[in-house]
Amino acid sequence: MSFGNAFEHQTAVVTGGTRGLGAAITAAFLASGARVHATYAGNEDAALEFAKRMTAHGERLLLHRFDVADHAACEAFWNALPDSEPVHVLVNNAGIRRDAIAGAMKVGDWDAVIATNLSGSFHMSKFAIQRMSRARYGRIVMVSSPAGLHGFAGQANYGASKAGQIGLMRALAKEVGKRKITVNCVSPGFVDTELLADLPKDVRDEHLKLVPANRFGTPDEIAYAVLALAHPSASYVHGAVLEVTGGL
Repeated sequence: MSFGNAFEHQTAVVTGGTRGLGAAITAAFLASGARVHATYAGNEDAALEFAKRMTAHGERLLLHRFDVADHAACEAFWNALPDSEPVHVLVNNAGIRRDAIAGAMKVGDWDAVIATNLSGSFHMSKFAIQRMSRARYGRIVMVSSPAGLHGFAGQANYGASKAGQIGLMRALAKEVGKRKITVNCVSPGFVDTELLADLPKDVRDEHLKLVPANRFGTPDEIAYAVLALAHPSASYVHGAVLEVTGGL
């Protein structure tokens, strides 16, 4: 899937960009001509395997290993990018899930999910905005979730982090709109990735019953929505949540 050469001569940063949804998003940007900095937190083998699959795109894929929950590591990443290289697109995709009912949830699992999903989005957006403001152009896309709007049992931490992303997005949209920077969310429903595969079969079956389209989404379908919001022509789509849920 690609948007032709719509992103030729553009640079994108995709967090969590080597596995699952992130890998599909990175691949779509590469197929559309972009240079992509794909970040990952720890799975070196998966990142290298993904890079092998992307060899046709040559040196336009660059991998960076750091934790978006670490503010200093995020700052170091942005500071290491050459001043001569503008960043046109940031996709805040990095996310983790540690499910448990609230009464039994470990505080460490609450903190870890909020730190990665929400604080990580803030850290990366903060430095992206500084660079995009100088260029007077940018696209920031948060990969959120219906859990942030509807809530799901056993996901108090995940739902809170995703609701927080939407609030963060809307605040940033108010702050940066005059600088020709758009900020939006894509809210994927149940997508056939390893996060969904981790669920017990009976839970997967119950989720499927909720989807009017009668199937789970694919990573490529989510990547299409992300690229649509990041497209140069999407200049008046701002402060919005685009649901890609099969009618959930």
